[in-house]
Amino acid sequence: MQKTPILAALLWVCLLSSCQHDSLVPTDSTDTIAPFYQFTMNAIDGTPIAFTQYQNKKVLVVNTATECGFTPQFADLQSLHEQLGNKVAVLGFPANNFAGQEPKDNDEIASFCTQNYGVTFQMFEKIDVIGTNQHPLYSFLSDTTQNGWNSQVPTWNFCKYLIDENGKLTHFFPSNISPLDDSVIAAINE
Repeated sequence: MQKTPILAALLWVCLLSSCQHDSLVPTDSTDTIAPFYQFTMNAIDGTPIAFTQYQNKKVLVVNTATECGFTPQFADLQSLHEQLGNKVAVLGFPANNFAGQEPKDNDEIASFCTQNYGVTFQMFEKIDVIGTNQHPLYSFLSDTTQNGWNSQVPTWNFCKYLIDENGKLTHFFPSNISPLDDSVIAAINE
C-alpha cells in the first residue's frame, strides 16, 4: 500500500513537467504581424520602405502607369493624400503590364509624377502586378489563401486595394472608380 503515494507523486511530477511545455502556453495574437506588414519594398528612389510603418493606418495600394487613359487619377490620388493623409497612406506601384503603358524607368516616372501632378504620396519602384513575375505584394492582394477573400488581380492600370489599420485587405476598386469616389471615401472612413 506504500506504492500508491509514490505512484501518485510520480504522476503529479509528470503532469507538471508536461504542462511546462511551450506549446501549451497560450500565445498573444498581437505577437504575430499581419502579412501585409511583412513587406519591405524599394521606394522609387531605391530607398527600402518597411510596411510596418503603415500599421494603425489604412493603406490604398494602386498600380499606376504614366501613359494610360486613367493617368489623370494621379491628381485624384494626390488630392486624397492631401485631404485624408491622416487616415490613409496612398502607395503607388508603377507597372508595365497593360499595353506597354509604363515604358519609363523609375527616374522618369518620378519626374513625370512630380512635374505633371505634384505627387508627394509614396511611389515605389516599377514591378509586375500580374503574370509569372507578379510581385509577392500583388500575390498577397489577389490570392484568397493569403488575404482571406479576394482573388481579383488588377485588370488594368489604377486598380485599388484598401488595407485596414490591422493589415487586412478590405476592398478592391477597379480602374474606373476614382480614388475620390464616394465608395472609396466611405471605405476609408469606416
